[in-house]
Amino acid sequence: MTTPRFSRRRLLQASALLGTARAFGITPAGALPAQAKTPALTPADIAAIEAAMGKKGVYNEAQAVHTTPLPRNDLKVSIKGEPVPIPLGFGGWASIKKTLDGKSAVLMSDTVLLEEEVNPLISAAQANGLEISAIHNHFFYEQPRIFYMHLHGVGAPGALAAQFAATLKDSKLSPANQPPAPANPAAQSGNTGSGTAAPPTGKELFDLPALDAIVKYKGVVNGPTYKYTVGRDDLTVMAMGAEMTAAIGLNSWAGFAGTGQNAHVAGDIAMLEGEVNAVIKTLRQNNLEVVALHHHMLGDEPRMVFLHYYGRGPATTLATGFRAALDQLGKAPAGGHGKH
Repeated sequence: MTTPRFSRRRLLQASALLGTARAFGITPAGALPAQAKTPALTPADIAAIEAAMGKKGVYNEAQAVHTTPLPRNDLKVSIKGEPVPIPLGFGGWASIKKTLDGKSAVLMSDTVLLEEEVNPLISAAQANGLEISAIHNHFFYEQPRIFYMHLHGVGAPGALAAQFAATLKDSKLSPANQPPAPANPAAQSGNTGSGTAAPPTGKELFDLPALDAIVKYKGVVNGPTYKYTVGRDDLTVMAMGAEMTAAIGLNSWAGFAGTGQNAHVAGDIAMLEGEVNAVIKTLRQNNLEVVALHHHMLGDEPRMVFLHYYGRGPATTLATGFRAALDQLGKAPAGGHGKH
């Protein structure tokens, strides 16, 4: 019987070979075409995932991705001494979708960890048949210090969810070990309103039409935050036999907290290698701080690089910087490394 690890390696090799062949305009015999559609997760698949996770998730039908959010509601985080809300960027997730051939599924995740939680989770992941693809920071100046670890795996949807749940079982990340989201999430960012009035949400704290006009996308309100998530629809990126899309982690994002005149922005830009330094230059020209540059996935083709940034100031100014960074994407060839 073929072991899951051997199967994963074959999927990685097939994905890499397919991407290399495409770069030269060749379609290998038996290769799946780029326009192949990911098979949907069935209702039974979704029920198995949610039963294993012990939590309802969200199914993105268009991308055939099921995501379980994993916020760290047990943490109180500050940046430069100022409390910030958990939805600004201190929530993890686990997403599952099928491979293009429909014979298996892929799990991708991002976990939010205190320093002392990193290595115990590595051991738990390996004991449960999952692999670690990245460990890094997303922020500067935060207290307590936070790290982000990406886990991945290949298998049947319900089995993957069970492996992931077993990995989290003894950690604060597990939904079973998390307190509920605060009744007043705006209190985490100091925006509590006055009297008995409902706390302000991102809709009241920011001029959403003005931000949307700058970014040229619509965001989503989550408590006191407003977040944009932008995929790379200009690319076909494969990893472990599955197409990587926005809902499974291939995206650029910007989260806003605070107020319209005194906002925090934190986010991520998903780039080809040849786009990296143009994006860095643009962020610095817009007074946004570059805080991390790294990969999130293994075996992805073409290779994707992720950059995290942070800034303070009027929300519209920060949004202008995010939009300027997005404008640098799509200009470099898939295998490029800048100008030659």
